[in-house]
Amino acid sequence: MNSTAELLDRVIADLDAVLSDDALAGLSDADRVTVLQGAGAAFRRVEAVIVETIATGDAVDFPHAAGCRGLNELLQRTVRVDVRGASRVDTVVDLVRRPVSLSGERMPARWSELRLALLDGVVGVAGFLGATGPIERVWDRLTVDQRLAADVALAGCARGHGVVVDDDDDDDEGLDADAPGPAPTVQDLKALAEDLASMFDPDGAEPKDEDSKRRRGVTIGRLKDGVHAIRGYLTPEVAAQLQLILDAILNPKRDGPPMPGVHFAPSDGADADSDVDVDGDADGDADRGGGDADPFNSDPRCVLDDRTAAQKRHDALAMIFQIAARHKKMPTLGGSSPVLVVNVDAKDLAAHGHGGWATIPGSGAHVPVSVAAQVACSGSIQRVLMDEGRIIGISTTDRVFTVYQRRAIVARDKECLIPGCHVPASWCEIHHVTEHARGGPTHTDNGVPLCWWHHRSLGASGWEIRMEDGLPQVRGPRWWDPDQRWRTPRFSAARLKLPAQLARAG
Repeated sequence: MNSTAELLDRVIADLDAVLSDDALAGLSDADRVTVLQGAGAAFRRVEAVIVETIATGDAVDFPHAAGCRGLNELLQRTVRVDVRGASRVDTVVDLVRRPVSLSGERMPARWSELRLALLDGVVGVAGFLGATGPIERVWDRLTVDQRLAADVALAGCARGHGVVVDDDDDDDEGLDADAPGPAPTVQDLKALAEDLASMFDPDGAEPKDEDSKRRRGVTIGRLKDGVHAIRGYLTPEVAAQLQLILDAILNPKRDGPPMPGVHFAPSDGADADSDVDVDGDADGDADRGGGDADPFNSDPRCVLDDRTAAQKRHDALAMIFQIAARHKKMPTLGGSSPVLVVNVDAKDLAAHGHGGWATIPGSGAHVPVSVAAQVACSGSIQRVLMDEGRIIGISTTDRVFTVYQRRAIVARDKECLIPGCHVPASWCEIHHVTEHARGGPTHTDNGVPLCWWHHRSLGASGWEIRMEDGLPQVRGPRWWDPDQRWRTPRFSAARLKLPAQLARAG
């Protein structure tokens, strides 16, 4: 019987024959697709040979016996990959290695079913890592049954089977009995793994979200060759909103973006986005801390806002996206403005203080339900009733503050309601003080302006807001106000001091 090395030599000789005499140059397009499929199958099996060869050897002695310091160097020299490529193979080896018991028997691999899929050539190194990565991040928080279910489900998906999830038991995963369908891509496997991780570990969203909030930031580089570089990280909901705006502007089914230049409009019409202040302050540069200084309504040392400069730029960009998305001249997608969509189960939204996940379709990201609650606060909820995948009911709850309500709230409060934050109210989101889900009306007596960041962090920042006789009041953390008193922001209080005739004149 031929040795393993001789079998591989025969494969190499056959590939040399394929590459000789310009045989590939004369192929038709259909033949090229067939060749690519065959080459992909061969490529995945070669990867499986490399992984299994290493996984069945001793993790320490084998590289040393070959004169290398470790497995990474051995792979670089024998397979001729770079450090990153060697590390990827090394990771897969650790996940499919079958340890030897004291009796000398091979134990099951960490990912037994996916290992078999790898050996069968239905998944390669990239697909294996894409499928296992999201589950590995929450591995320690999963039960044994959940780990096995994820292995079976992902291996079945790799083979083209659909996944059947039993809603009554999250641990019960199975494979569709139908014939295998189209082979999934690496992104398909990763998306399924993300969904499984979200289902098995709903409380894992908060730490992940905290990490993303710390990493967020935007940096604009110096001018070079006539352009500025922009670098940074966007949170999932901000990135999805940006993508929606770009899709709307670049939509080939419309005439394109608005033409640049100066445009004139009739002087007797009011722009839908204009904001009129009742005190006649057109430039909006009034300082909440002006006049008789109130230390609880000003922040001259900027001690209340601990965001970095990059984070502030990110949050400003988020507000710009929201302003642009609701502007009347923004191009539409499917007949409506580019609306940020967040999908969340109704039960999770009702109990968003107790963990759970929401999904942003624009990026596929999984975010805490608190993000969905923030988006819904300044938007609307559409409830879709589904029965075994079929839509059986659709309803909408209109909860968006109208442009006229926004103007009134902006005129009353001027800025983000949190003391020390001077973001203009016209840039802010309008927050329901009493949540709409708890019976709060979409009314000026229940709406206050909050900048993107303070709206995003309101639930965990220690700030509280209430309405008293139609006027907003705030109470800050104990470190900010040891007396824990409810205080009326200066701009709202100033409305009470206006003479009646001046108020009417405004």
